[in-house]
Amino acid sequence: MSSSDLYSAVAPLPERFNLCDYFLDRNQREGRGAKVAIRCGERASTYAELSTRTRLVAAALRRAGVRPEERVLIVLPDLPEFAEAWFGVLRAGGVFAMVNPLLHGEQYAEYLAYTKARVVITHTDVLPAIAPTLRAARLAIQTFVVGPDAGGFVGWEEALSAESAESALAELEPTGPDDLAGWLFTSGSTGLPKACVHTHGDFAYSTETYALRVAGYRESDVCLSVPKLFFGYATGTNLMFPFRVGASVVLFPGRATADELFDQIARFRPTFLTSVPTMINHMLRSPRIVEADLTCLRLCLSAGEALPARLYEEWKARTGVEILDGIGSAEMFHIYISNYPGDVKLGSLGRIVPGYEAEIVDPEGRSVPDGEPGRLRIRGGSTALCYWADKAKSRETFQGEWCTTADVFRRDAQGYYTYEGRDDDLLKVSGIWVSPLEIENVLLAHPAVAEVCVLGHEDEEQLVKPLALVVLQNGWKGDESTASALKAHVKSRLAPYKYPRWFEWRESLPKNDRGKVARKVLKAELAARSR
Repeated sequence: MSSSDLYSAVAPLPERFNLCDYFLDRNQREGRGAKVAIRCGERASTYAELSTRTRLVAAALRRAGVRPEERVLIVLPDLPEFAEAWFGVLRAGGVFAMVNPLLHGEQYAEYLAYTKARVVITHTDVLPAIAPTLRAARLAIQTFVVGPDAGGFVGWEEALSAESAESALAELEPTGPDDLAGWLFTSGSTGLPKACVHTHGDFAYSTETYALRVAGYRESDVCLSVPKLFFGYATGTNLMFPFRVGASVVLFPGRATADELFDQIARFRPTFLTSVPTMINHMLRSPRIVEADLTCLRLCLSAGEALPARLYEEWKARTGVEILDGIGSAEMFHIYISNYPGDVKLGSLGRIVPGYEAEIVDPEGRSVPDGEPGRLRIRGGSTALCYWADKAKSRETFQGEWCTTADVFRRDAQGYYTYEGRDDDLLKVSGIWVSPLEIENVLLAHPAVAEVCVLGHEDEEQLVKPLALVVLQNGWKGDESTASALKAHVKSRLAPYKYPRWFEWRESLPKNDRGKVARKVLKAELAARSR
């Protein structure tokens, strides 16, 4: 496909283009100013109220010295103030960088050093972890604090009350589609964080393609998310995409649990649920699933990790609601391969999203035939410019129009893509490459298994074989009998060399801040144990 044909999937954006106007201000122009945009506990914010608050934020940021394309670090829980801050940064022409509000102090020091943020917007509850870093920062940093105690910094309401929504400082910055808008941090990074740099146009492109043409957001939707807004997956599905069509979103600041989700659904009756496989599993295992009224839901989205077919089937049988499983990345902003409403193929991540093109290539970069595994290359109008301050990694990943991923896929003759795992996770067993994900999905189909992670482990001859770390369902015992049953289960469904030689029973598996099993943590634990 030619570049012109590919990018024509989205109409050209105007020369003057700002995401705050595209997502937020348009709702007032289109007559939705009085509609509730955000519900959070007892609080409700209309589009008009949010627009006014955003103007005050932009003025406060400019007064604090933020200039166009300078970074503002947002370290907030899911509250209406997150949206105020996010849109305020864009209105002022700044660049948002969003960080998990549940990190440790030394991690915030890394983010501050990396982003060189001029302003930090955070919350009272985060101050014990972040305040020492802010006070010791090398660069002059203005800090705004949402919540009852500003800890000696500037309170959010204090800052906003000093501004006027009609002042010149509150005006929309005349940015264009190619101006910088935001940083999205990769989920798999360890040590120094790695940021994908995106423009205003990137976020609009994914919205016009995935959100409108695949997921099909509607003005009447009420959206709820398991992942938090600092994660680009949720920033899209529970802020940008709903606001593009004038829908409403539900926010809650605490951790997502099955009980919390059932409570939120009962109270606010969302139509659109953004989730991850781990939480879908937790909800299905909760006693409340039997009595919960989920008839309000019309669609569920899943990403972040592979969705086992068993979970999809059980969820669909319980709720009657489809799950659209897909894959996206910080490098491309959002989902570029997805199942479609009415066209869900179990075990696959679906088909290419309009406006994107994918290739599956071998180690030399040559396209492989359908049915053969290879690394995925993707291109489309939302590709990041680079990894900030990482020239070598940028060259390796961003090659012309193409983004080369570390994800291994197969594509069938009908154009459906199946995820095999990351190329650095594959195991060579008996001289043949094996996907841990394939083994994990088979194990998850057994009634004994709640969660599992398969890693490579050397036997006495120093040959790599699969090891399964398993969290059992209630009522099952971690003993030799269960291990034998699971081995037999895998052998009956996969080639003999793929079955796990060992099983370890775990109370839980570590997760990263996106809710995915932290495979790297488990690998490091296993390596340390083997020394």
